[in-house]
Amino acid sequence: MATVTLPGLRRAISHAAPYGNAWKQRFTLTTNSAGVVAGSDQATALAIGDVVRIGWLPAGIELHDSLSIVPTAFKASTTIKLGFLYEDGIDVTDVPQDDDYFHAALNVAAAGRNRANNTAVLPVRLPKAAYLVVTIAGAAQDAAARLEVVIEGLNQGNP
Repeated sequence: MATVTLPGLRRAISHAAPYGNAWKQRFTLTTNSAGVVAGSDQATALAIGDVVRIGWLPAGIELHDSLSIVPTAFKASTTIKLGFLYEDGIDVTDVPQDDDYFHAALNVAAAGRNRANNTAVLPVRLPKAAYLVVTIAGAAQDAAARLEVVIEGLNQGNP
């Protein structure tokens, strides 16, 4: 099991909204024809159990929902978990890390659009910065694929 990090995670965050504190951010996971994450720090194909850090969520974001879009399907039988893990790796009692906060077993082997469907109680406010993570299950990758994730919430500022 490997942890894969995409470059420039912090640069992709927008903290400003012209009217209020509504927050929405898009994150992308793309694999090339060999199943390697494009632009990542790992040169091998994604395997079952690999965790991919596809985004960075700042402290104070109140998570409401996600939209997962699969325009190019992953290998047959592939599912993912989608959630968050704290940047420092240390759990918080009131808001524990949850690697399947949005999805516990999302089928990404077929193109489609899916809202968060896990049983986690929404919303939670992140007490500290976290990574948005995808955990691969079902099948190792060996083909080109793409996942777009839109996270929605409120920017409540640092707790």
